[in-house]
Amino acid sequence: MEFKDYYDTLEIKRDATQDEIKRSYRKLARKYHPDISKEADAEEHFKQVGEAYEVLKDAEKRAAYDQLGANWQAGQDFRPPPDWDQGFEFTGDGRNADFSDFFESLFGRDGAQQARAHRDFNARGMDSHARVQIDLEDAYHGGKRMLTMKHSELDANGRPVLKERTLNVKIPQGVCQGQHIRLAKQGSAGIGEGGKGDLYLEIEFSRHPFYHVEGKHVYLDLPVTPWEAALGATIKVPTPGGPVDLKIPANSVSGGKLRLKGRGIPAKQPGDLYVVLQLALPPANTEAAKQAYREFEQAVDFNPRHRLGV
Repeated sequence: MEFKDYYDTLEIKRDATQDEIKRSYRKLARKYHPDISKEADAEEHFKQVGEAYEVLKDAEKRAAYDQLGANWQAGQDFRPPPDWDQGFEFTGDGRNADFSDFFESLFGRDGAQQARAHRDFNARGMDSHARVQIDLEDAYHGGKRMLTMKHSELDANGRPVLKERTLNVKIPQGVCQGQHIRLAKQGSAGIGEGGKGDLYLEIEFSRHPFYHVEGKHVYLDLPVTPWEAALGATIKVPTPGGPVDLKIPANSVSGGKLRLKGRGIPAKQPGDLYVVLQLALPPANTEAAKQAYREFEQAVDFNPRHRLGV
């Protein structure tokens, strides 16, 4: 996917005011409008100008886009960092427009865009959406978290300025990756007597050193010794809900999967926790250890490559 320089598309500098952005967009939209333009590829230019304006006219989207930095060049291969937009509040997501994959990779997430004008110039504020990270343990136990949200406001010169606010958010037990938490009246302000919109938080789990999550199910790669796998054993294993005893069947193999029913993310129908066995070999870093490996080699007739015909 190619990086798109929206400032270059609109032929403006990165510190342009919102008024300068609007003027440049109007000029280029007239220049490339498919109904009147005689320029080559006018329709494609018109779409690119519209996409750039969709981002730069919006203070929140512009602030988030600017955070990616000015070192990217148009046409460079680009992949956004997975947490590049953490905590940014966006109003609307542009999903109804024909925008590029680059735009969709940055802003094309589920989000509400429900502002509607009412009579007497009253309008409910737009709903906002943001992506936030929580710990996996929060999904098991629930509780309250202080989350810092970032949004943008225009200064006296019409340039976006990044602001922060802190919210005390209740994390419900059993929340899953991708689920939304609605915070009533925490979105954008309304017009006239219109009330505030809502804020929707899309949940993501922080990277965990032990577990990874698929839906409601949780997976743990568990190191086991050769004798535990071969002879069987009962060992203690960690889970996000606390340690449990797990029976390893005899003659287990590396990659074998054991299920702890109902110990995944808690819910009305809870997920399961899957323990994936990973055979861990002791290092042969002493003479005694080397001798033990030699004796084991003599005692066991075993060729792991016999299926390969060698």
